Amino acid sequence: MKAQALHGHLDALLLAVLEGGALHGYAIIEELRARSGGTLNLPTGTIYPALRRLERAGLVESDWSTVNGRERRTYRLTGAGHRALAGERVSWGEFSATVGRFLGAGAPPQALS
Repeated sequence: MKAQALHGHLDALLLAVLEGGALHGYAIIEELRARSGGTLNLPTGTIYPALRRLERAGLVESDWSTVNGRERRTYRLTGAGHRALAGERVSWGEFSATVGRFLGAGAPPQALS
């Protein structure tokens, strides 16, 4: 899946991944890939700018740590990030229910007039 297809949803996906606890950037990328069954294979050039944007917005905070002699930035949700994620879940539910009325398996075909 291409990054463009996620427009407007990437931030919510990142918040959801970080809900499970603090992760460094590469682990976030791996978690997106794993939870999507390999569909979300996003490049670092997509993920890191989004994480910085979330950090500037106060939804995520980060710290530097050393792991196996390597410096890594670890990201975690803030209280505002948890609240934003809850709001994103409500919005997603409403959006997917609405779109499902048109594209879902039980959606009636439109009559041609």
